[in-house]
Amino acid sequence: MVEIIKINDVTWKIEKQGNMLVPIMLFASESLLEKIKQDSTLQQAQNMAMVHGVVKNVIVCPDAHQGYGACIGGVSAYDFKTGVVSPGQVGYDINCGVRLIVTNLNKTDMEIKKKELIDELFRAIPSGVGKGTVFKITKEDLQLILKEGAEWAVKKGFGKKEDLEKTEDGGKMTFADPSAVSERALQRGFSQLGSLGSGNHFLEIQYISKIYNPEVAKTFGLLEEGQVVVMFHCGSRGLGHQVASDYIREMEDTFGWKHLPDRELVNAPLSSDLGKKYLGAMAAAANFAFCNRQMIMEWIKQTFVKVFGDKVTLEMVYDITHNMAKVEEYTLDGKKVKLCVHRKGATRAFGPGRKELPEIYRSVGQPILLPGSMGTSSYVLVGTKKAEELTFGSTAHGAGRLMSRHEAIRTWSADDVKKDLAKKEIYVKAGSWSGISEEAPGAYKNVDEVVAVSDAAGIGKMVCQLKPMGVVKG
Repeated sequence: MVEIIKINDVTWKIEKQGNMLVPIMLFASESLLEKIKQDSTLQQAQNMAMVHGVVKNVIVCPDAHQGYGACIGGVSAYDFKTGVVSPGQVGYDINCGVRLIVTNLNKTDMEIKKKELIDELFRAIPSGVGKGTVFKITKEDLQLILKEGAEWAVKKGFGKKEDLEKTEDGGKMTFADPSAVSERALQRGFSQLGSLGSGNHFLEIQYISKIYNPEVAKTFGLLEEGQVVVMFHCGSRGLGHQVASDYIREMEDTFGWKHLPDRELVNAPLSSDLGKKYLGAMAAAANFAFCNRQMIMEWIKQTFVKVFGDKVTLEMVYDITHNMAKVEEYTLDGKKVKLCVHRKGATRAFGPGRKELPEIYRSVGQPILLPGSMGTSSYVLVGTKKAEELTFGSTAHGAGRLMSRHEAIRTWSADDVKKDLAKKEIYVKAGSWSGISEEAPGAYKNVDEVVAVSDAAGIGKMVCQLKPMGVVKG
């Protein structure tokens, strides 16, 4: 049994041992740590700490749980010159992300038309396993989308230029290489642009239930308790999944895996042709996801106008990503170095002044959008300089699963979940009954506790709490 050293109430450390090249830093309460210890999360973190080129430490966030090769809620950084890039440490749903939109409606306005709105949103935005888009594109369009990301959508009338400024990376990763994306991945992308997907992807109508930091909240456009917001979560769909599958196989064929603690941590040197090719394909898949969310946001706006009339306004707060490898600059041992930071089920949490942030938020720090499970609170936090020092500017991306989807389906019936949510005055519309069961609130960790840990550790400070009123699930 590995020794876990307590640093303080929310910070723990596993020292370097065996073949580990760096220590592990964990951020969790005692009760969250007990849950994290129930699966292979800590073993996966130790395996991550054995991969060539990893620097400083491996981070385990408070929402962490077992994943493919690397734990979900895990962060690892590699020297850009001597390190590697690992698809298993990025994740299959490349640039899965969360977008938040603020409205000029209040909770009372929404209660009157909530059911009508959710039903209309369900019709307007395809969701569910294998559900395709109603928007048709050509192969030339898709190539441009992979290169231009959300920029392409804005050019086509989906939203406005200001939306790009409030999107991580400006909604476009500039090193994207569409030629590195396989024909199979392209084919999967054709039919899924502009769709929500299944699993933990969702669209929620929420209201601000509590404001903790009025000054920062005002900067983000979150003005008062009771104000209605829209949060949705989706990614690169089958295209991103196929990119991950393609490069895991190619890296295994090219570089092998016998030297690794786990075959699922297969990787390529960042300096190699294959490493560069994967980064180009990953960025292209990320651009597909940015474009996907931009299009969905426009359909959300159109649906609100249909239900509430043209006096309703919706403005974007921010679009944040997870499941990405980003090239970023940090100070290590007194020197500025370029690192490739892998965030799998973890998000950026940059503090004030960071050049990657939109100018309008640069004085306060980055908005962090942290959704809960269906029927529980979600949160807006703000990034910190402390997160840049402790976690490569990273924090949790959500509540984090407590049990597998199969176990959740065995435990809860969809009908019971819907009834429980109805008691909380939350209206749910879903693409499948199993989608409701597997996303039952009890299948996830306590999001309030996850957020409290982030706040106490200083790796993401609480700005406001959001409560759901209606949910569209895949």
